[in-house]
Amino acid sequence: MKTDLIIIGSGPGGYNTACHAAKNGLNTIIFEDRQAGGTCLNRGCIPTKTLCHEADMIEAVATMTGSRPEVDFNKAMTRKEQVTAQLREGVEGLMKSPGITFIKERASFKDSKTIIAGGEEYTADNIIIATGSESKLPPIEGIDEEGVVTSTELLNLEKLPKHLCIIGAGVIGMEFASVFKTFGSDVTVIEFLKECLPAIDSDIAKRMRKVMERRGINFNMQSAVKSIHKNNNKLIVCFDKKNKPQEVEADIVLVATGRKPNIEGLGLENTDINYDNKGIKVDDNMQTNICGIYAIGDVNGRAMLAHAATAQGMRAVNHICGKKDAIRMEIMPAAVFTNPEVAGVGLTSDQCDSMGIEYNTRKGFYRSNGKALAMDESEGMVKLITDKDNKIIGCHAYGAHAADLIQEATAIMNFNGTTENLVDIIHTHPTLEEILHDAAL
Repeated sequence: MKTDLIIIGSGPGGYNTACHAAKNGLNTIIFEDRQAGGTCLNRGCIPTKTLCHEADMIEAVATMTGSRPEVDFNKAMTRKEQVTAQLREGVEGLMKSPGITFIKERASFKDSKTIIAGGEEYTADNIIIATGSESKLPPIEGIDEEGVVTSTELLNLEKLPKHLCIIGAGVIGMEFASVFKTFGSDVTVIEFLKECLPAIDSDIAKRMRKVMERRGINFNMQSAVKSIHKNNNKLIVCFDKKNKPQEVEADIVLVATGRKPNIEGLGLENTDINYDNKGIKVDDNMQTNICGIYAIGDVNGRAMLAHAATAQGMRAVNHICGKKDAIRMEIMPAAVFTNPEVAGVGLTSDQCDSMGIEYNTRKGFYRSNGKALAMDESEGMVKLITDKDNKIIGCHAYGAHAADLIQEATAIMNFNGTTENLVDIIHTHPTLEEILHDAAL
């Protein structure tokens, strides 16, 4: 069967790209061998953020009443399933749009222009690979013990663990640490690096970790896990903390040490596509070294974020259609939905230092903001980073709705805006956005 465009994978990159392609007149076939919506909708962003919301509600009730309500873990997990099912149904509806053919089969390359799926052959002038990523497991002795899980299995627990040990203090580890601590688990985090959230500005990351420590989460930084073993139905995690052997007991161990591009089984070896274990190599149009073959989202390893996949898919389709766009891939906001939230866009202070960029920082604090105090959310900070000409080159925050706050800075950065531009924008009072305005002032 011949079509204009083939897409492999129906995550946010795949399904949004299919819709954009159809709107631009491309007859599109999209393949998916699992559930519509991909990892993000079914096993990642959406179910995790649903649990984050449940945890936020518990914290709000505890703040208001002065006592922590009893958590119905099964009810929270049921609501998570309801939300993902509703959104999955929506994606399946989108895949029935004119110009889109949705095929639930595993697809792989026979050669650079031919795809095999369900025993049938499909060809197209253009192919977009959007197969996402999967959990990356480090070579730790005992990592295959029962009760050692990835985020996928953790999202399907039937019982709240009394003690949860998390290996890795990146985005996934920090979000689950925050959620399960609120739900009532004792939480221990073990991280090899000096600080959590290595992709976030270290000033923000350190402040965030201190907040979580005050909530009772136990952090072991600069610690290397050596082994995991069972003892009386408990998991014992053995690690070296600054070269001193230590161990912690847990009911469940979450391995949150990052993700790797999902390229196995794609049949890339049957093509001349350039790839390695970090992902499929692409140019700024998301095109591989083979003309007409593109890779978007986690599978190219550039930015493992759902919204990055969507933006990259738009760029790929625009390139196929010969259309120009002004999408700035280097200005990529990101958020961590802990309590409170962490978010950032652009360069961090650490990156500026390492690159030798002259910069200034300006800060605004939640404790001096009327809306934050009214919300009982006085813990937080917004940090603006500007170059020598006051152009905003970074914005980082932790606190309530931090992800929303940095979006205004993201918009301004896309148009090379300065702090003077930000100051000249009238901000509604009382809002948290005034913290950003105060930082600019």
